[in-house]
Amino acid sequence: MLSRIAEALFWIGRYIERADGTARILDVHLQLLLEDPWIEEDAACRALLSVMGTPSPRGDLGRERVLEILAVDRGEPASIAYSLSAARENARRAREVVNTELWECLNTTRAMTPIAVPTEKVHEFFQWVRERSALAVGIIESATSRDDAWLFFTLGRSIERADMTARLLATRSLTDASGPSWTTILRSVGANEAYLKTYRGMPSARNAAEFLILDRLFPRSILYSVLRAESCLREIEPGPDGRVGFSDQAQRILGQIRSELEYRPIPEVLESLTSWMERVQVATSAASEAIRERYFPSNAMPMWVGETT
Repeated sequence: MLSRIAEALFWIGRYIERADGTARILDVHLQLLLEDPWIEEDAACRALLSVMGTPSPRGDLGRERVLEILAVDRGEPASIAYSLSAARENARRAREVVNTELWECLNTTRAMTPIAVPTEKVHEFFQWVRERSALAVGIIESATSRDDAWLFFTLGRSIERADMTARLLATRSLTDASGPSWTTILRSVGANEAYLKTYRGMPSARNAAEFLILDRLFPRSILYSVLRAESCLREIEPGPDGRVGFSDQAQRILGQIRSELEYRPIPEVLESLTSWMERVQVATSAASEAIRERYFPSNAMPMWVGETT
């Protein structure tokens, strides 16, 4: 597969997942601001922008401004509108391998993305983003051969999903006063019913955090996402005789953060949840960079065979 095609598919997966994850985080955050009048809105909004890796603007900051920045600002790389547009652009670059149904889905989604969202329709907008993201993923999962194209798409989705789940968990400590309840966080990722089947009780901090970080069966947990990314990397480039090699930097980075979380007592993680989630984000970013350097070299200079330097 051509490097540019693999890179485009990798980023289609990441951008679709980023749009979905950002919609979920914003939905939780705005619901929290509406339900808890004691939260200082400016501080909470700045903390949210920090979690999303976006610089805070000067002056007073409220929910309307955060919604504008992270939802509909087409020039902000962390926004939903930017992600949907970038997914469509990468699909255009890889048009020869992207099936027509997915191209039409992404093209229509980009065209239908609003330039502004009324306050009373915020929840409906987030629901629409989640539905369009699910539709795009469903098309790929149901109509794509499990070849390198699917592997690079799934690799990008898995890395981004681990990152977005970590960011969502980091919003648990948005302010010193309070954060979204564990029930709210579980519902935002569609995990509440799966959690109840696993633990059969009301969410506690220990159990909910353990479920979203370490559950091996729930597809939005950090551990599941990291394991799936590792599996994709092994299939893309297996080691000698089909065995896993250890020379791949991305596998090493993902394996290290997985082991640190998997063998760390969950109370220790909860004591410094924000710090641990930042470590997950650093690891996914470093793994993404290692993948770029290995499979999508942008500064490689062409050289004739036999040419001396």
